[in-house]
This record gives sequence, structure tokens and C-alpha cells, in this order.
Amino acid sequence: MRIVQILPELNEGGVERGTVELSREYVKAGLESIVISAGGAMSGMIEEHGGRHITFDVCSKNPFTVPARVWGLRRILADLKPDIVHARSRVPAWLCVLVRRKLAFPFVTTIHGLNSVNRYSAVMTRGDHVICVSEVIEAHVRRHYGVAGGKITVIQRGVDTDYFSPQALDHDFMANFRSRFNLHGRIVLTNVGRITQLKDYESFIRAIALCRGDMPAIIGLLVGGVHADRRDYFASLKRLVQSEGVEDHIIFTGSQSRMPEIYAVGDMVVNASLKMGNVGRTVSEALAMNQPVLATSFPGLNDIIEDGRNGFIIKTQDPADLAEKIQRLHKLSLTDIRSSLSAEFTLQTMVRKNLEIYRALKLEFARCGSERTGSAQ
Repeated sequence: MRIVQILPELNEGGVERGTVELSREYVKAGLESIVISAGGAMSGMIEEHGGRHITFDVCSKNPFTVPARVWGLRRILADLKPDIVHARSRVPAWLCVLVRRKLAFPFVTTIHGLNSVNRYSAVMTRGDHVICVSEVIEAHVRRHYGVAGGKITVIQRGVDTDYFSPQALDHDFMANFRSRFNLHGRIVLTNVGRITQLKDYESFIRAIALCRGDMPAIIGLLVGGVHADRRDYFASLKRLVQSEGVEDHIIFTGSQSRMPEIYAVGDMVVNASLKMGNVGRTVSEALAMNQPVLATSFPGLNDIIEDGRNGFIIKTQDPADLAEKIQRLHKLSLTDIRSSLSAEFTLQTMVRKNLEIYRALKLEFARCGSERTGSAQ
């Protein structure tokens, strides 16, 4: 089976890391894996793991370049003759839908977030099968787009428990990381993700400020890179750090690649995301590393954080609640956190469920033949 995944870029982020991991696992399973993106820091990992990466602009939102990019993508896919094309974002999905007017192929989409409800976002429901990464997103899609029941499946974002394992750590890296950022003797709170407003780093910074009186050794690590269009937001966060007087309690580490080790040097992980922090990849990764987690929730979400078992659920945009939960969690001695991670949130389950969908679509496509095109959706 020849599988093509398409996403805008391959820089840091949960979608990007998931794509790299799935590509690797597909190759291990004896399948042919191809990823199309505009490139990025992680693109080389595709070929390191035995897949193929094709650099093509499936990222730009410039409408004037769409005809040329549709023509270019059609040529690529016509040459590849994929068994499955899997789009993981709206721009790639639109390009695929336009390509399918003249070229037939089985088409899968994954919806990773609660996108705004409009025609632009509706393209993610145009796949022959639609994957949602949580029950909340599934309900959102059903409510606003009326997607048929048999066409949609929830597949949680899965963590590679072999890679994110407390038994597989580079202790020299950890020692150097602690020394580099002066973490010895500190109470380390780790917050992972690219610098974006969605992550609500403001509440994290303000909560650290509220805790420093009772916890003078507290320090918050913000681990993530800054995209060019987020530099103003990044500057606003640094100003907030100064205004709160926590320059000695907040560290921006920039983008990092050794995430298991970085989780392991901390004492707890925070995900204060404005949308469904509780099922973010950083949550399952942290649990796999035996780290307790403080994470936001969302109405209808199947939370993987259980209060007092593996962390605490925190209120959205509420620094005082986060600060109180930080202090409560610090006083607890939680053990065997890794065992609280359900198999539903593992990479093995994610791979199996994706392949089940792919194989079913491939068979259906073979039965229907070339009549199954984008214009027939």
C-alpha cells in the first residue's frame, strides 16, 4: 500500500510529530510512506525512517497561486498513484479536493481542532473518511456539518511509549540541560508547545508569579519555537514576564528535540490550552514519562487527567486556579503515573485504526473504480 500524507510544514508541533511517527510505523509495517509538505526541520526524519518526503507548497494561503499549485500537486499524485491520500490541514485538503476533479484517489482527512465554522473549514469533511482526534471534535463536526455516522471515526492522538519511556533516557543530556538552565534545586514546571495564543502562556506566567511567594524555588520552562508571524506575541510574553517580576522564574528554551529528557528533568507538566488541553499530545507524552499533568478540559471531553491520580484538571484562563493546583500537586507524591495512560492514547492504537480505515477505503475504491472522484462527493 502506498500512503501519502499531506500537511503544510514539518516544523515542530503535535500534528507534525504525529505525521513523522506514523510514516515511520507505516514503513515498519512494510508499507510505502510518502509525505508532502513545504518542508521544515523535521522533513529529514521522514527519509531517515525509510519514507520519502516531497517538498511542495501546500502551505501558502495565497489564492492567486492556487491554480498553479493544484496543477503541480495533480502531476505529483498522478505520478505517485497513491492508494491513500491523507490531508491533515485545511490548505492541503482544499488542494486535494480541487485535484480530485480530474484525478481519482481514496481521500482521508483528519480534523485536529475546533476550527471556525465556515466553508473554508468545511473542506475537512470532504474526505471519503473523516478522522477526529477527540469526541468533542466529532460532536462539533456532526453538529455543524451533518457528516454521516459511518463516515467519521475518533482516533486519539497516540504517544510512542517506547520513545517516551523513563527507561530510555540520555542522562548526560539531562545533566547538561539542568546546568545550562540552572535547574538544580528548582521546582520545574514544563509547558510544551509552539509560541501561540492558543496555548495561553499568559495564565502560566501569572500562575508562576502567584506561586513564587510560597514556592521560591519554582521555575517555569516554556519549551517551543517562535514562528515568524508570532514574534509580536512572543514579545508580549516577555513583557508580561517583566511586569510580573518573574524574570528569574521563567525560561524560554526555544525549540527542543530531546523531549523525553526534557519532560524527565521537570516535576510537573502544564497544558493550559484554550481548547482541549486534556487530550493534547503533550499530556499523553508527559504521562508516559511518569510526569503529573495540570491541563484544561472542555465540555464533553473524555479527560485523561484524573484529579489526584495523575494530576489535576484546571480552569481555562484562570491563573489563580492554576496556581492553587500547582501547590496542591507539589504536596502530593503520585506514583505509577504511566499506568494511567490508556492504550487508546498510544501510537500503536493510532496506527492500527488508521490502517483499518485505509484498507477499507482501498477495497471500496477498487470496487467503485474511477467513478469515485472528488466531484462525486
